Amino acid sequence: MHRRSAAGFTLVELMVVIAIIGLMSATVVLTMADPRGRVSSDVDRFAGRVHAARNTAIIVGRPVALWVSSGAYGFERRAQGQWEPITEGPLVSHDWSGETRAELGQRTRLRVMFDSIGRADQPLEFSLARDGQQLRVRMDLDGKVTSGD
Repeated sequence: MHRRSAAGFTLVELMVVIAIIGLMSATVVLTMADPRGRVSSDVDRFAGRVHAARNTAIIVGRPVALWVSSGAYGFERRAQGQWEPITEGPLVSHDWSGETRAELGQRTRLRVMFDSIGRADQPLEFSLARDGQQLRVRMDLDGKVTSGD
């Protein structure tokens, strides 16, 4: 008596393959970055540029200023007795990404200056918000940027 071999897959084999595909899909979706970014990503980029501005003030031995508005932030340097925007490198002005907005209270623009030894003339504090997510951003007199609720 000959057994005829069946062609195809069993139900159990199909279920295992479907389960594996489901797990792989879930892993991919959970690890994908939000194309709009996150508020914390804006804070990280901001902190890196503030650090670069502080270092620039120390290296060149001249003050560098930071300004923050609701839609952007940027840096200025003192040259020939007046402040002028930095127009090259990482310290050019940057818009907050996507729909991110800085909440500055009653002010329209905040400004802090780093002196030639890297010390800020005042601390800085504001909130970044987007899509219901909000982070409080603080910069101390040494230029260290931290964030939290």
